[in-house]
Amino acid sequence: MALAERAAMHTVECVCIGRPQVDLREPDSLLEAIDSNTPDLVVNAGAYTAVDAAETDRDTAFLINAEGARSLAKACAQHSVPLIHLSTDYVFDGFADRAYRETDVLAPLNVYGASKLAGEIAVREELTEHIILRSSWVVSPFGKNFIKTMLRLAEDRDIASVVDDQVGSPTGALDIADTIFQIASVITSTSKTDLFGTYHYCGRGYGSWADVAELVFRISQNRKNSKIVLKRIPSSEYPTPAKRPFNSRLETTKIERVFNVTPSEWTASVTRTVNRLIDEGL
Repeated sequence: MALAERAAMHTVECVCIGRPQVDLREPDSLLEAIDSNTPDLVVNAGAYTAVDAAETDRDTAFLINAEGARSLAKACAQHSVPLIHLSTDYVFDGFADRAYRETDVLAPLNVYGASKLAGEIAVREELTEHIILRSSWVVSPFGKNFIKTMLRLAEDRDIASVVDDQVGSPTGALDIADTIFQIASVITSTSKTDLFGTYHYCGRGYGSWADVAELVFRISQNRKNSKIVLKRIPSSEYPTPAKRPFNSRLETTKIERVFNVTPSEWTASVTRTVNRLIDEGL
């Protein structure tokens, strides 16, 4: 939805196709979509993203995130169409004491991360003309996400306990869409092949989930007079089926240099998202 909303701003014809017309589990549907639309470039924004559910639904996670990515890359290769494939910080284990670079060792902690890593490998194996774009902590006015959950808690609860020892860079879905269009503009207007590869894009700066919640609650208090109190807790007090990285920071120097991309401050992206959701009546 973010790509569809931002396409007009970039004067791009963006054809957004999802299920049931196109299904990453059905290779023939991918070929048919490319055949009928003859795109200059394909973006794979589809994925199995239920991180905790993937721990007991491994087959489906790998079918969509790994085999689906392979099928799409194959279809793109058959039609000589470049692919931008979205991936995640969860391909890393989160034990580094700095932001992760594109070349760092990959060691996912959970099934979701492993399935996304397998998808990256598949894309590299099947298609030379690819961009793998890793991002983290996506915040959006669309779909289910942390921001919406925190806004609902601000309405319904007096206190909220939020993890304070997992650190990352919240990234606006609309900012990711803008970045994708910026990359697409470059790679479809040049014959250079050295631009293809793996890149990181995320919000500038970083904070913990509790820091994100604090900002959401502050805006909610200012605009809706909510009274919720934030309690910062360690991950050990909020166990989940899937292990999460403690460090989800991504280094963005490469994409800034190659594609002249300037990441937004994470606080600005979160603020825009929260204000929009309140304006739209969440």
